[in-house]
Amino acid sequence: MVALLDDGLWFPDPRKARSDGLVAVGGDLSVERLLLAYRCGVFPWSAEPITWWSPSPRAIFDLDHIHISRSLARTLRKGSFEVTYDEDFEGVIRGCADAPRREGQTWISPEFIAAYTRLHYAGHAHSVEVWHEGQLAGGIYGVAVGGLFAGESMFHRVTDASKIALVHCAQRLRERRFTLFDTQMVTNVTSALGAFEIGRNEYLTRLSSAVFRNCDFV
Repeated sequence: MVALLDDGLWFPDPRKARSDGLVAVGGDLSVERLLLAYRCGVFPWSAEPITWWSPSPRAIFDLDHIHISRSLARTLRKGSFEVTYDEDFEGVIRGCADAPRREGQTWISPEFIAAYTRLHYAGHAHSVEVWHEGQLAGGIYGVAVGGLFAGESMFHRVTDASKIALVHCAQRLRERRFTLFDTQMVTNVTSALGAFEIGRNEYLTRLSSAVFRNCDFV
């Protein structure tokens, strides 16, 4: 049964999600509620109305086994891209919102941009920027809670820029001793880099230990 959220900060048990993963409707996109959602294994997917989801299966990366193809490895060795962290969060999230989608629309609405930008300035949402010839060529953004990094979206304007962002993000997470890199769902790009699916119960088990770790993305 789908819960209707009120002004109180709470989420139902995600194990009671509807078959498509919908957990709840309503509430708000405040910093406090977003952080609680990620700690509970839930994330928002629309703003009007606000919907909260915990899909099963869930896609994650094994930080020790990111797959880098030979062609991507050559691109990385060339050094023609510069990579930064948290230098242009708003540029990255807006790039993700503007990226062409198969359905023609994006779930990254102005309300989401505002909410995750607040989360960024509160120190919990982070970005990896990839620059080419002085211009933002691609990037990825996500939310860090303890040892969890929930990758939300990525984009590219230059070939391979999003893949480079993801590889550097994973390297950063591994160096900072994060233990769970959540990518929500498998796509062609994330699958090529090694993303795989696990069930909701296994995800929640991994999450329960990850969120209590003391990790810092920046």
